[in-house]
Amino acid sequence: MNPTEEWKLKELPLTIDLETKRILKRLPLAHAALAELKGIASTIPNQNILINTLGLQEAKDSSAIENIITTHDDLYKSELNLESFKSLNAKEVQNYISALKKGFELISKSKLLTNRIILQIQEVLEDNKAGFRKLPGTALKNAATGETIYTPPQDYNDVNRLMANLEKFINDPKFCNYDPIIKMAIIHFQFESIHPFYDGNGRTGRIINILYLILEKLQTLPILYLSNYIIKRKSDYYLLLQEVREKNLWEDWVLFMIDGVEQTSRETIDLIIKIRELMMSFKHNLRDNYKFYSQDLLNNLFKHPYTKIEFVVKDLGVSRLTAANYLNKLAEDGILKKEKLGTGNYYINEPLIKLLSKR
Repeated sequence: MNPTEEWKLKELPLTIDLETKRILKRLPLAHAALAELKGIASTIPNQNILINTLGLQEAKDSSAIENIITTHDDLYKSELNLESFKSLNAKEVQNYISALKKGFELISKSKLLTNRIILQIQEVLEDNKAGFRKLPGTALKNAATGETIYTPPQDYNDVNRLMANLEKFINDPKFCNYDPIIKMAIIHFQFESIHPFYDGNGRTGRIINILYLILEKLQTLPILYLSNYIIKRKSDYYLLLQEVREKNLWEDWVLFMIDGVEQTSRETIDLIIKIRELMMSFKHNLRDNYKFYSQDLLNNLFKHPYTKIEFVVKDLGVSRLTAANYLNKLAEDGILKKEKLGTGNYYINEPLIKLLSKR
């Protein structure tokens, strides 16, 4: 019998001590980066700008880990909701950002991350109400060889029991008093190993990461996303998950996640500073040269990298004709790029797209 068949997922808390010297030594840098990110994020005047632009980027990256590939162009076009544009992959990516926003809204109200909320996130993500797995047969396979790498719990009662235990671990601070970043790493491992859904486990698990950091007040907005870090180290990510199962190598897994938090925080800080600088440049240009300048218009052009007349009507409370005049004038002057799609037009903030696409 190979080691993966012998290993059985146990309830939390863990029986080993994870506050090792190596882990405790790396935590302060990750916490400092998180605190700096939280501060920088608060300097952007409209929170929806970051939630939307960084959320779209995360939706793209997280979906790419599951081989749901979409281009930036398709992604932003799908947000426009134009009848003439249909892309199945872009729709899945849009479901991801809807699920992320839904989760953020629910934990902001309840101050908890319950299984009911996790089920609601997955329902939006997968567009179905399948709930926790009831039928056996789920196995994680090596994409190249087809070999079964890991078989998660098969019995519906086991899935329910382990998820109830995980819910307690997430929400009850008396149950385990580890540092929140260590706990986030444990939660992610446990959730992916329970694999409670027929589909969408990886994406749901990555949404849980950021929601947990918000619950622990380490962030206020859902803008720290580890998917880009995981994409760059995909083989390490799967190997380290498996080495916890086969060799109990928890320390390496936790260090990987701590590094992910620190590196991603630093990259996100850099990106937000660049977005803020670009917004200021746009602000000066619009304010100095256009009588119709307003902060709401500026926010619109940064909340929607691809915008359209309907978005401006909604955000500024102006008529369709007025919104069209604003956008067409900005396109004529080269501030936005006007494109046609079917019977509709959309307008691209090219410098912002360039920034987001570099990541």
